[in-house]
Amino acid sequence: MQDLQELKKSVTHATSECPAGDANCPHYRELQRLREENQELAALVRTDELTGLFNFRYFYQAVELEMERSRRSDQPTTLIMMDIDHFKEVNDQYGHETGNRTLAHVAKILRNAIRRLDIPCRYGGEEFALILPDTPLGAGVMFANRLRHLIENSSIAIGDAHIRLTASFGVDVYRKDDQCTAREFIDRADSLLYAAKSEGRNKVRHPQFDINKE
Repeated sequence: MQDLQELKKSVTHATSECPAGDANCPHYRELQRLREENQELAALVRTDELTGLFNFRYFYQAVELEMERSRRSDQPTTLIMMDIDHFKEVNDQYGHETGNRTLAHVAKILRNAIRRLDIPCRYGGEEFALILPDTPLGAGVMFANRLRHLIENSSIAIGDAHIRLTASFGVDVYRKDDQCTAREFIDRADSLLYAAKSEGRNKVRHPQFDINKE
């Protein structure tokens, strides 16, 4: 079977002489099929299978890209790191299947709450990350609090019982003049997340900011 590059070279000549038209040319159809397969494979590589969110590998690349975009556009990028509280207890008491349902449940809340330009990711285990392009810190903090309330007011049915959930959040912002790497930016937000957990959980922690200067 010809690979994609070979088909790209041959398809222009082949379709230009195809009496049935490009859409009916066998070379054209094969090229389209390979493109679709490549798109499906690319989606699998960057997607977390359980939650349907982007995976850690894609997350790290996206953070770097959005930081670069911030440097070019002079618009801030906010990063939210969040962790499901007491997730180990859910796994231990109800089993891994319920734990997986919990992760998928929270992922659905995130997907339904974000804008189209936002980037939701599963960071690992019960930890999630949200990249919010063109978003100042104040707006990111408000959004994190909204997510906190959505999760707190949701539950998962297990027979006749309902598991109530909470989550903790760390929120930080990258601005054009910040001197940090992607790893350092992620670590800053992650440190704020663990501050929220150590202070009692079900909280949002962030650097101090002046909303009038954002």
